[in-house]
Amino acid sequence: MKKKESVLYPDHPMYHDAVEAMKQYHEAQARGCPFEEIERLRQIAESQFRAVNEYQLRALGCHSRTSH
Repeated sequence: MKKKESVLYPDHPMYHDAVEAMKQYHEAQARGCPFEEIERLRQIAESQFRAVNEYQLRALGCHSRTSH
């Protein structure tokens, strides 16, 4: 039997990493970094927030929109 995953709380490192990635993305925009760098940071932030969201959905017993 598979162990149920526990819900992540806002102080979890996974949340912290996602928020930091979003900060880096916004800071790069504000500094006027090249498009490629901004897009790279956006994709990282989006991916990290998606991972948090999908983890939370699994922990709550919901099915993710994407199948793996």
